[in-house]
Amino acid sequence: MLVAERYEKIVQLVNERSSIRVSELSELCGVTEETIRRDLDRLEQAGRLRRSHGGAVSVREQQPETPYAEREIMHAEEKKRIAQEALSFIQPNDRILLDASSTAWYMASNLPDIPLTVLTNSIKVAVELSGKEKIEVISTGGLLASRSLSYVGPLAERSLDAYYVNKLFLSCKGVHLEKGISESNELQARIKHKMIGIADQVILLADASKFGVQAFTHVADLSDVNAIITDRRIPDAIAAQLKERDIAVTAV
Repeated sequence: MLVAERYEKIVQLVNERSSIRVSELSELCGVTEETIRRDLDRLEQAGRLRRSHGGAVSVREQQPETPYAEREIMHAEEKKRIAQEALSFIQPNDRILLDASSTAWYMASNLPDIPLTVLTNSIKVAVELSGKEKIEVISTGGLLASRSLSYVGPLAERSLDAYYVNKLFLSCKGVHLEKGISESNELQARIKHKMIGIADQVILLADASKFGVQAFTHVADLSDVNAIITDRRIPDAIAAQLKERDIAVTAV
């Protein structure tokens, strides 16, 4: 099989199955796993698939992100209360990281003008904070995801390697007791996974509608989360199980 033929076969298999592991591709294509990994790197650079942990996922099967304007009004009152409570976790001179969620934007809009360093991949968060003189704002840059007005992709992920933060505030599409935190697509999941890796404390902002949900792409296990801020609709049984895992739960 020629290299070009192998590339086409890999893309076909990934698209047919939505996702596939390196070991499977190695067996189906009759080449080593190392060869498959190099192939996947080249195919990702060409935009024909996305690398995932241990394999690849189809770019055709990515679930579309909910547009930002729509996310702003979904459970808006609960998100505003969650954002307000999250502000109590912040101290002067903290180095914090805000994701591109609507709840993080609500945080930014109410954040007092105190000495802080805020790292974000959100255009809306960066603009919101630009008028606050005491807050130093650092944007990741990267590939612009227009539906979420956020920076994603390899450049955004690599930019995070230069930083370390005290606290990460992030949201997600799903919170599942067994499956952990999940997102609607691979790019968002990858950058949020990277964010978790550079934070000393991870605070998850999730309204009650997100519990029990398993979205398309895994972000992290619940063991990576230190605290969860949610709303009062969270079922008592779920809150109790989270606390048993030493995750602080605040319902507002």
